[in-house]
Amino acid sequence: MAVRIRLTRMGRKKKPFYRIVVADSEAKRDGRFLEVVGTYDPMQKPAAVVVKQDRVADWLSRGAKPTDTVRSLLKGAQAPAAAE
Repeated sequence: MAVRIRLTRMGRKKKPFYRIVVADSEAKRDGRFLEVVGTYDPMQKPAAVVVKQDRVADWLSRGAKPTDTVRSLLKGAQAPAAAE
């Protein structure tokens, strides 16, 4: 079972809101997932990204692969934490 860290869409029409989830790579985009590890709200200015860093690190150590979009969100979420 290949595991991916990816976005699942929530919200309503024209008002997207995403959960960052760990899911089997063969599951549907908004289908079954293993765990919610964060959220992404592109409608806020600036876009709000909330990530459970410990859970993401745990899944990455187990071999989960993030999608390109999630990889860029994770990099952006780590930058403010490193500045503190």
